[in-house]
Amino acid sequence: MQDDVVAFGDRNLQVRQTPGHTGGCLTYVLDDRSMAFTGDCLFVRGTGRTDFQQGDPHAMYRSIHEQIFTLPDSCLLYPAHDYRGLTVTSVGEERRFNPRLGGEIGEGDFTGYMKNLRLAHPKQLDVAVPANLKCGRPQDGVGMTAEPNWAALRYSFAGIWEIDPHGLEEHAPMVQILDVREPEEFTGPLGHIRGAVLIPLGELAERAGQLARDRPIVTVCRAGSRSAQATVILREAGFSDVANLAGGMLRWRAEGHAVEGGRV
Repeated sequence: MQDDVVAFGDRNLQVRQTPGHTGGCLTYVLDDRSMAFTGDCLFVRGTGRTDFQQGDPHAMYRSIHEQIFTLPDSCLLYPAHDYRGLTVTSVGEERRFNPRLGGEIGEGDFTGYMKNLRLAHPKQLDVAVPANLKCGRPQDGVGMTAEPNWAALRYSFAGIWEIDPHGLEEHAPMVQILDVREPEEFTGPLGHIRGAVLIPLGELAERAGQLARDRPIVTVCRAGSRSAQATVILREAGFSDVANLAGGMLRWRAEGHAVEGGRV
């Protein structure tokens, strides 16, 4: 299957295996690498889900980075569908702006995010999957709420309120800083923000009650991916004033803000 060619007229499409959403996902790349059709693997600022039908977040991360992000930045990407009506993006845009796996987001960040998406079980899944293996609609996202007035926030393309490091430093005394990394990361080389509370992302749904409801919450992780998902979990738990630290600890440290622990 890999490196197969689909010819039409005087043009052709190269077949690339990009498993992750399912075990059999493919991406089709035009012969001059000016465009590619990514199916349900890579979306516009998103990815397919990986929690059923032989899905694997590790495989998806590697598929996208090795088979799609190796194409030229100018290569146009056409996903199979988009729930917002978007039709096209580019390799350069997704490498930089995709909130799930672009920028400095590593494989561990991505897999942690995907394993905690908490998407609804699709209707007719138990009928559709066996049929698919022989030969949808995701959980409604948290809608955009009224603009918060407790800090200068930005509403991201992914539908998440974000605060930049300077804004968090300015408002740190009045907010709860929630670090959703693993314990070894909290005490690891990047250190953590003074006063941050550690609740790993995988435990957040069960431990959300440990957080106060009368103070805003800013979620933090390594690069901003897992903490973005943490804002969704918190909103589902009834917290209203929640924002994600854009760029995570990588950006916090890069801009020279103080940390506890870590390495210089």
